[in-house]
Amino acid sequence: MNDLDSLENQDIQHLKLFLYLLPVFGFFPALWTLYRHKGTRQERSLSRLVIKLSLGWLVAYFLLGAGATTSESLQVPLLLTSSLLTSGYFLVNLWMMVQLWRRKTIELPLLGRVGRLP
Repeated sequence: MNDLDSLENQDIQHLKLFLYLLPVFGFFPALWTLYRHKGTRQERSLSRLVIKLSLGWLVAYFLLGAGATTSESLQVPLLLTSSLLTSGYFLVNLWMMVQLWRRKTIELPLLGRVGRLP
């Protein structure tokens, strides 16, 4: 019975990590995990990575949007760049989900690394 509880606990842990990787919405559980100073080392590490990625996307998205509204000549290129940035953000989160599903190391240059996941 103890082995079954251990497997269920690992599955729940794995689902929590997937929750962190949801684009936009995963930011909030990740922030809550860091705020409470709880969770495993992998949870905290993935939470930090998700928060850095989300905040970077959000700041760049708003800056590009503000630039597009103030500039007439650069409006289309800035909006196109903003949409490419958003698509990239979603694809990176999807790639990290695949890495998590395959139980591989998640590593993003300049942002951080999460070791082998459960």
